[in-house]
Amino acid sequence: MKSIEHVPTICPYCGCGCGIYLVVKDGNVVGMEPWKDHPVCEGKNCQKGRNAHAFSYSEQRLQRPLIKQNGVFEEASWEHALGLIAEKLQGVDAEAVGFINSAKCTNEDLYVIQKFVRVVKKTNNMDNASRFCHSTTVPALISTVGSGVMTTSTTSIEQADCIFVVGTNLQETYPIIARRVIRAKRKGAKVIVVDPRRTITAKNLADLYLQVYPAADNALVNGMMRIIIDEGLEDKNFIDKKTSGFDDLKDYLTTLDLSEIERTTDISIDAIKETALTYAKAENACILYNAGIAQHGAGIENIRALADLALLTGNYGKPGTGVNPLRGHANGEGFGDMGPLPVFYPGFQKVNEETAKRFEDIWGVKGLPSTPGMTYMDMVENCKVLYIVGANPMLAAPDTNSVRKALQDKDFLVVQDIFMTETAKLADIVLPTATFMEKDGTITGVDRRVQRMNKAVEPAGDTRPDWVIFCELAKMMGYEEQFSFSSPAEIFEEIRTCVPQYKGITYERLRNPHGIQWPCPTEDHPGTEVMFVEKFPTADGLGHFQIADYKPPLELPDEEYPYVFTNGRVVFHFHTGTMTRRTKRLNDELPHGFAEISRADARELAIEEGDEIMLKSRRGEIKTFAKVTDDIRKGLIFMPWHFSECAPNVLTGPSAGPPSKMPEFKFCAVRIEKV
Repeated sequence: MKSIEHVPTICPYCGCGCGIYLVVKDGNVVGMEPWKDHPVCEGKNCQKGRNAHAFSYSEQRLQRPLIKQNGVFEEASWEHALGLIAEKLQGVDAEAVGFINSAKCTNEDLYVIQKFVRVVKKTNNMDNASRFCHSTTVPALISTVGSGVMTTSTTSIEQADCIFVVGTNLQETYPIIARRVIRAKRKGAKVIVVDPRRTITAKNLADLYLQVYPAADNALVNGMMRIIIDEGLEDKNFIDKKTSGFDDLKDYLTTLDLSEIERTTDISIDAIKETALTYAKAENACILYNAGIAQHGAGIENIRALADLALLTGNYGKPGTGVNPLRGHANGEGFGDMGPLPVFYPGFQKVNEETAKRFEDIWGVKGLPSTPGMTYMDMVENCKVLYIVGANPMLAAPDTNSVRKALQDKDFLVVQDIFMTETAKLADIVLPTATFMEKDGTITGVDRRVQRMNKAVEPAGDTRPDWVIFCELAKMMGYEEQFSFSSPAEIFEEIRTCVPQYKGITYERLRNPHGIQWPCPTEDHPGTEVMFVEKFPTADGLGHFQIADYKPPLELPDEEYPYVFTNGRVVFHFHTGTMTRRTKRLNDELPHGFAEISRADARELAIEEGDEIMLKSRRGEIKTFAKVTDDIRKGLIFMPWHFSECAPNVLTGPSAGPPSKMPEFKFCAVRIEKV
């Protein structure tokens, strides 16, 4: 009788952090089983989670290093491929090389990558693919409440009396978090959904649904706060004891013209007032948001307004409250914690001389970089040598045609991934990596929950974990001592010395299926479910109100391009489709892209359901199929962004709002032509 083993691990897709059991038979993963006592998912998994193992067995898996010779990839040994990379990296100045990494990597992978970049190449030129999700979150929330993390836990969402859902389609993108909202609703909580599309979340969950004009969320929230103050519903005790800057915010809000807010948002004053009163009167109100408001040139203002709203009503420091960013990747929180970023060392310690000196002492080296490095798009545009790990800028970055040209013009491009992605096809060297079920490590989910990922099977072919590749490369370049790690557990021990929030977390403690939520200062500390209970992590311990004036999008519709274009996710696919489109069950559910168009617009353009249409912007054009619906605003076009053959970022522009440098992904002007 053949033995079957059930290996516990964490789903590799979104940041929910759901547990799964991988079923291993004869050295292969043959399926998955629900992890019924896992605290996050309780045995429930979405469509992606139920098929999480399948992409690892795709016939398209990269198996061995590839070197491009005369335009054709040829298999090579690891020693030869890494030798060429080491030689090229040693021959390029620090300011001319850049590294882009991904939150699909484990904490240990990301820690080793950032250490390599700083120790070996003496540069902070590195950034994470998650810049395109939450580079607006960090500056917005640090300036208001001192930290850009989720302040509660996903499990405590169901303790809220009001849940304000903005910029996210929960039931398609975070179905397990949506379960918590459903439970809260059954207990009597009111759910408010703000979205230009009447999504499945709006239809199924909303007690109040506001079909806001695209990119007008900030104006809506400012209007809500004006009404709350007019009605005397602000939490005066909380404001007096735990905040500063209220008088300035109040003075600003009183200057706003509510009729102008009505015109900007296309939401009636009565509806805005009902929404404001519903939120303000709740004992515990929770805000959940994601890319729909973050991926804008004015994303910082959008999120600051949400923080102001929570401070105004005293909704911080309790279960079921706070302003909670939802992370798109499995390790969406961990990537920031590990510091593979141009402005932060591990533990969100700012890049400066003091921090560099601290890490020189920890790592036993000299000359660590102390000035900020380049961000994602700056590296794509300006670095002569680029090393990309697990990211796919050919689909994920804005203005795809310009990105393609920039990558083709590189002196040297390395891509490290599990498949031959659209970006990898442009590389000089492609390195094959192990998948989540072929390596040990940890990840940190959306609610700061650190959990173990456990190796179930051996890596396919000659693939290797990302941390192993960078350690071997570092040794070739003369840094044997600093990269002598023999296991992820050993790497994690070093992480504990560098990241104060992780100090009390050990691999042994992480055998607990509940994981541990940082901050965890000591080994007998249980972890922290709710942040900011006593005070905020700001210099004075107070939450700081910030005026967040409404800013219109960077590119508006006009006569030539009269429609607003936006994009997002669908339940069956994940980000650039690298994994889900190589999973037969998921790809069969939705094998091609589409463009949602309102029935009114379709009628005017003589477009019918299923017609092939052309969308054109100032950057490029794509063909796709029309999906005619009553669930989208007139004048708005929506597309999912998982499909390379009709990639929305061919249309989106590179213009970005300072200082986050977040491109205006969710709003650009297009025209429509029937093919």
